[in-house]
Amino acid sequence: MKNLPENHKGFSTLLAFCLIPLSGFATDIYLPSLPAMAKDLHVSAGAVQLSLVFFMFSLGVSQIFIGSILDSFGRFKISIASLAVFSATSFVIALVPDINVIYAMRIIQGIAIAFIVIAKRAYFVDLYSGAKLKSYISSFSIIWACAPIMAPFLGGYLEHSFGWRSNFYFLGGLSFLFLILELLYSGESLKYFHPFKLKTIAQTYTGMLKSGDFTLGILILAICFGLVVVYSLSSPFIVERVLGYSAITTGYSSLLSGLGVMTGGIIAKSLIHKPLAKKVTIAVTTQVILVLLMISTASVTSNIYTLIGFTMGINICGGFIFNNIYGYCLSRFSKNAGVASGLTGGGTYMISSILSYGFVNLYAVKSQLLLGFANISLIFIVGIVFMIFNRYRVLSLAKNPVK
Repeated sequence: MKNLPENHKGFSTLLAFCLIPLSGFATDIYLPSLPAMAKDLHVSAGAVQLSLVFFMFSLGVSQIFIGSILDSFGRFKISIASLAVFSATSFVIALVPDINVIYAMRIIQGIAIAFIVIAKRAYFVDLYSGAKLKSYISSFSIIWACAPIMAPFLGGYLEHSFGWRSNFYFLGGLSFLFLILELLYSGESLKYFHPFKLKTIAQTYTGMLKSGDFTLGILILAICFGLVVVYSLSSPFIVERVLGYSAITTGYSSLLSGLGVMTGGIIAKSLIHKPLAKKVTIAVTTQVILVLLMISTASVTSNIYTLIGFTMGINICGGFIFNNIYGYCLSRFSKNAGVASGLTGGGTYMISSILSYGFVNLYAVKSQLLLGFANISLIFIVGIVFMIFNRYRVLSLAKNPVK
């Protein structure tokens, strides 16, 4: 086993940060290409949207169970193999013009990405502690938000210049490059390997899921992420088919949407010591106001600027909420970092994939007005869940004052 050399720790940490947004790249880079894929593959919009849902659901389910594997068998070898699988499946998608093959490859990619991302999140808990670890964890959602900013923007240009398949050639090449760098500069970070005993693992999972604040926190994260995905699934068709713009414009709109998420994360990091209940309540209230304005003004003025403007505001608040709750959930069980990271990320992706696809189709989102209705429904659920979450959180703090 190759242990992480001390003199490579700095560059290896940088690589870990770079790999955390890979799931977002795999999700978002081909969003501007959804209409072109539907046309080229002779399938419906819903059929190509399903490729994203399959990936997210696979990624979510896998993360739930992967944490215990990584805590028992280590991070390095598994993440190396996963990078190789992800690279290979990306090239297969680019070469094979069959939607069913694409579905299968996206499911495999979801599993591979789950191993990579969970291993890299746990990497920080393996090597750092105290204020430094808390600072790194609070940076995760900001780093992750780089993908929704850069990926669709890049994907729009790739689609416009080379066609939708170029997105997957790019993913294959990028992951292969990371594979080489990991082999050269990274290594095993896990110091204490947990025995792989199903009974012990089951007890660990059960204990975490019985913690109301942790479980409800995951639900809040899923809905916040679901708001972003609802826009991601619907915006290519609104921007390109309804408003008549190109895939490049879709890329720009997704860039601004992702910038909103990142801005919210940065604000949350700067206010990390403020009371959680107060700041999240303000963020949810602001979201409600923005969505009501989005709905009420749709009949008067509805264009690319109002669509993106309201979405950015909603996503700033969503990114703010996500960062705060994400940090709370990820640091809730520090002794089982892999499992906690897996449950947090897995539950978020799995639930948000179902919610986002369900709400996009429930409201048949093809306009600013319908997007507003989908958003207000999700935000209303966030508000209710957060009130219950906060009660459990207060009880948890009373039992464990150190947290």
